Amino acid sequence: MSVLRILCIGEIVGKAGVFCIKTMLPKLKDEKGIDFVIANGEGATGGFGLGKNHAVYLHKLGIDVLTSGECIYYKRDMVSFIQDAPFVLRPANYPPGNPGRGWWIYTKHDRKIAVINLLGQSGFSRVHLANPFTFLPELVNRVRRDTNTVIVDFHAATTAEKYNLFHIADGSVSAVLGTHTKAQSADETIMPRGTGVICELGRTGSMESVGGLDKKIEIDKFLTQIPERSKDAWDDLELQGLYLEIDEDGKTVDLERIRRKCEEVPHDRNSNGNGNY
Repeated sequence: MSVLRILCIGEIVGKAGVFCIKTMLPKLKDEKGIDFVIANGEGATGGFGLGKNHAVYLHKLGIDVLTSGECIYYKRDMVSFIQDAPFVLRPANYPPGNPGRGWWIYTKHDRKIAVINLLGQSGFSRVHLANPFTFLPELVNRVRRDTNTVIVDFHAATTAEKYNLFHIADGSVSAVLGTHTKAQSADETIMPRGTGVICELGRTGSMESVGGLDKKIEIDKFLTQIPERSKDAWDDLELQGLYLEIDEDGKTVDLERIRRKCEEVPHDRNSNGNGNY
């Protein structure tokens, strides 16, 4: 295989996002001839975090790797589950003794693919992790002993952090994918030394919402400062992300931003229904 086709899916938010994966991913994989699927699962369980059941279900639906961010330990069952689930990654710059792994090397069609998950430093008041800008080059040197195909999910809040990492990583990794803000950017490009980048993959779930969540509840929290449990939004569903083609040298040779409407109407927005979404 000369070109590896990778689908990178924006943050899955709530049951609506899981529904989009269930109904849309098989067709998209067939259409694009996808070899490998990476998705950020940071908000799959209630909009905040990733639970064990959703992780297993999304993996069965065809997602090879689920990346995350600052909410990775929000669901208690993930803390124990992640240790034995190499298809789920937490940020690599968490303390080394933390449960789980921040990178892994996967094999598809006799080709090794390294996926690295990193968390930015700005805007995350609950966690204080190792500097991703000094952490990544050392980790990449280690990973490239086994493969030149390296994909990085950089879960960060600011464009400044993301673009700094784009320039630092250009030529040493295949792609850097920005996640966290859940608002897809239109700046996808191939850097001068062959690294594909996008500032924000977007989200998979409701577009008629606040970050995939019920807009009334989220607006009320801003207006009143009174905490209230967030709720899934279900209107105007989309799957967003980025399609990559990576050659045998580990360089991105083509990329396409993905934004697909979900045409199927969910019949059950409250319970797990037939598909466990």
